Amino acid sequence: QVQLVESGGGLVQAGGSLRLSCAVSRRTFTVYVMAWFRQAPGNEREFVASVNWSGGSTYYADFVKGRFTISRDRAKNTVYLQMNSLKPEDTAVYYCAAGSTWRTERDYDYNYWGQGTQVTVSS
Repeated sequence: QVQLVESGGGLVQAGGSLRLSCAVSRRTFTVYVMAWFRQAPGNEREFVASVNWSGGSTYYADFVKGRFTISRDRAKNTVYLQMNSLKPEDTAVYYCAAGSTWRTERDYDYNYWGQGTQVTVSS
C-alpha cells in the first residue's frame, strides 16, 4: 500500500512563497505519476500539477503556470510543490496523489492520496 504524507503548509501573505513536500513510502511499479491537487471550501478538488517519477517531465494547470513548480527527488522519495507569488485564491487544502496515468487532471485517475495540508494566503 502506497502511503503519502504531505507537509509544509501554513499561513503566508499574498506575494509570498511556500514549499510543500510529499513523502512517498512503499511506492510500487504501478505508481509513476505524482500530482498535487487542491480543494477550497465549497469547491471541487482541482488539479494543480503532476510529475513523471522516472523522467521528471512536468504538467501544470493553466492557472499555476509560471508561479508553481513541481519536482521530485527520487533518492528521498519525495515530491515537492514550490509555490511563489501566492494569491488569496490559492487558499485551499493541498493534496498529494499518486497514479499511473500521465497528463490527466481527473482525480479519479489517481489511486493513492495523502491527508492534505492547509495553505492559507492572506491579503
